[in-house]
Amino acid sequence: MLNLFKNFNFMKLFLGRFITNIGDSIYYVAAMWLVYELGGSAFYSGLAGFLILIPNAFQFLFGPIVDKHSVKSILVISQVIQAILVSIIPILYYYELLSVTLILIIMPIISIVNQFAYPASQAIIPKVIPRDHLVKGNSLMSIAYQGVDMAFNAISGILIGLVGIIYLYMIDTMTFIICSILFFLIKIPKDEKSEVSEESSEIKERVKLYFKELKEGIRFCFDTIVSKFFIQNIIANFVLGAMMAILPAYADLRGGPEVYGLLLGVFSAGILTGSFLAPFLEKVKLGYLLSVSFFIGSIMWTSSALIGNNVLSIAIFGLASVPIGITNVVLFSTLQNIIPEKLMGRVLSVIMSIGSCSMPIGSLLGGILSPIIGIKLLMALCGSGFLIVSIYILVNSEVRRLPSSKNLKPTNFRISV
Repeated sequence: MLNLFKNFNFMKLFLGRFITNIGDSIYYVAAMWLVYELGGSAFYSGLAGFLILIPNAFQFLFGPIVDKHSVKSILVISQVIQAILVSIIPILYYYELLSVTLILIIMPIISIVNQFAYPASQAIIPKVIPRDHLVKGNSLMSIAYQGVDMAFNAISGILIGLVGIIYLYMIDTMTFIICSILFFLIKIPKDEKSEVSEESSEIKERVKLYFKELKEGIRFCFDTIVSKFFIQNIIANFVLGAMMAILPAYADLRGGPEVYGLLLGVFSAGILTGSFLAPFLEKVKLGYLLSVSFFIGSIMWTSSALIGNNVLSIAIFGLASVPIGITNVVLFSTLQNIIPEKLMGRVLSVIMSIGSCSMPIGSLLGGILSPIIGIKLLMALCGSGFLIVSIYILVNSEVRRLPSSKNLKPTNFRISV
């Protein structure tokens, strides 16, 4: 893995993701707690989660744009826009105009901007490192992502109590500015943009070309085994959306913002652990790896919610997220290796959109059901979602029989070569 850091373009991308993830972690923790504090109930954090996550369901619309434009420019511009939007919150606070309504307006706008940034950052990886290093590269990127989350989710929760939320937003603004500079310094081969014919320069032709390419991405998914992973993503993201919505209220029951930060921190630590383990599991059959991982995650998640001791509960909650780290790295590396490069952005966007469509619904329902079912019981029930995923993979013969990620070929996914 260390050899990848000799690749200066990968190093800039890695550092850029590292720093922007600091900003994302600070922003998310501060925003969710601020909404919960201003609104006074889990309903508002559920609504906030819904508004943040709903743009993810439409990420497939952004894929063709990523494929037809400079991914470097998309990354730079998205960071600048986020810096501007985040800086609005302390300005509103200074002029005593800050309200839960304004926060709920700004949060989804930032989320929309991220719909360009995430597929662009995924699509750029195969452009800066060799394909036979994709698992290692994605593992490092995921480690950077989750390592930052682990540290700064916990730190942000603690800092809320020590220095206040507004100062965190000021720090957040600076992280996005620094990140935009790092992305600007990345050098990518000149052919990174697909050629657009002169006829498509007219608006009507551009729109027609856009929808043509969007259909190609959707058709690719449904003509291959890639579509078999949609149910898994939908269920997993539904319970994750519900969990993230009720987590501020759940943490409040267990102690306050410090516990909220710790819960987010150990959850990220679990994903980090899974990301680190993923390269060592390349030889395990993909279907069995996914099924066993989610089964263990389900047991850990449910147990953590039912245990009264805070320290033990928080530690076990972290273990519940290990399968997410494993599956994220293994699946994305597999897909990046088998998807034709010209379709990469739009296909990844379709996959993430379909998987993410259930997350805002889970978030909204989590906020609505929490006062009816109870926060702790609802948190325990969320863990059963991972068990459903495990069973789904076992009963789906096409997925269960897939070879290990190391031995997978496009033909295993019914992709013609």
